[in-house]
Amino acid sequence: MRTWRLVALAGSVWIAGCATYSSLPLGEGQGAKDVSQLSVSTADMPLPALRSHRFDLSHGMDVTDVAILAVANNPDLKVMRDQLGVARAQSFAAGLLPDPQLSINQEYLAHPVPGYMTSSAYGISEDITSLLTRSTRKAAAKSQADQVNLDLLWAEWQTIAQARQLFNQVVSLREQQRELAAEEAALKPIDGFVRKALQDGNLTYDAASAGLNAYADANKRVTDCTVQLHQAEHDMRVLLGLAPDAPLDLIGEPFQTSPTPEQVNAALASLPERRPDLLALQAGYKAQEATYRGAIRAQFPALTFGVDRQKDNSGVLSHGINIGITLPLFDRNRGNIAIEKATRQQLKDDYEGRVLNTRNDIRQLMIDQDTLAKQRDQSQAQSKRLDDARRAAETAWQKGLIDWPTYLSIRANALSADMDYIAARDQQSQQAIALEAMLGSTDLQPSSASTSKP
Repeated sequence: MRTWRLVALAGSVWIAGCATYSSLPLGEGQGAKDVSQLSVSTADMPLPALRSHRFDLSHGMDVTDVAILAVANNPDLKVMRDQLGVARAQSFAAGLLPDPQLSINQEYLAHPVPGYMTSSAYGISEDITSLLTRSTRKAAAKSQADQVNLDLLWAEWQTIAQARQLFNQVVSLREQQRELAAEEAALKPIDGFVRKALQDGNLTYDAASAGLNAYADANKRVTDCTVQLHQAEHDMRVLLGLAPDAPLDLIGEPFQTSPTPEQVNAALASLPERRPDLLALQAGYKAQEATYRGAIRAQFPALTFGVDRQKDNSGVLSHGINIGITLPLFDRNRGNIAIEKATRQQLKDDYEGRVLNTRNDIRQLMIDQDTLAKQRDQSQAQSKRLDDARRAAETAWQKGLIDWPTYLSIRANALSADMDYIAARDQQSQQAIALEAMLGSTDLQPSSASTSKP
């Protein structure tokens, strides 16, 4: 009776420790339609500038709000966090001890024979080889989980950079759209003037072509800019995990950063110890080292050990041990050892190539920064000069002091200079954000980046 109570108690404990099933219905894939209702805890943000920012979308989104929302709500990052959960579960599974194997056997007599009875045997055994390789499996799984975690961190940093670039792009395209729309509106009276002169026979089509094309070209540029703006806003909604019709009320200034050569050199010196993707590759290499060691340990014969107790047909009891061992004649795990060794070499070359390419890319971006900064300043100066010329020409044309072709030419040159300045400013800004992301440094951000609000 006591034995059965112990068996019942053990069974109850075993059943209580079993996992249970619960359903997880699929969602409908609808993003948030109103960002003002979203709330995000900034305590877990990957950058200090984001953790110290007051996240409040009730008055619109500045560039730091967009970066925070992207980290918290981006669909791709959610999938990567799920992958991290899988990697941690695999690390947990790798540390579990193998279950022992219990065997029970009974042999019944085919015909009753006086003095003989049913024989029985029972025993328990354990896979010793799994115990010997447990430490390497556990180390490899832990390093793989670390790699997935660092890959997630690097993806978050890349998402932040992408959010800043999209914020700048949308703000810039909206500015271009406003300027082009204003130019279109300014050219409309001239277009009417030219068309009336053409109808009255005061102009030929050859002479009027410049005036007709100016308004049509402005209209086309407004349309092209609007299409680009729609694409950029679509990309931002996808990045932020928002519904297709969610409004994007962007406020504040675009993100600005300009790393100095000293900051770049300091960041380059510690790049392998700091950038998440390089640390992830190091963790992956460490996991492969453990896997390679495990493959070498597994070349030895597989061993199982157990104890048993038997009773033969005559009722004689006996007990003993059983040992199982494979004969290392053909396989000896040589195939897996070769695979893991070659994989380790591949990961080593991949890491060294990534570091080298990163250093070269950073140097190129740094050189481009100087060139783009000079181009931006020159374009800004030229734009300012031609804006003054446009205002003077507009006054002169209204007073009849210059003819309309001259006026159109001055306006066209001023508009081109404005567009060139915006393009140069955007390109320099995009490159600077990419450079900061490649450096993997958070110390290069201006303090005003996280606090700018109108």
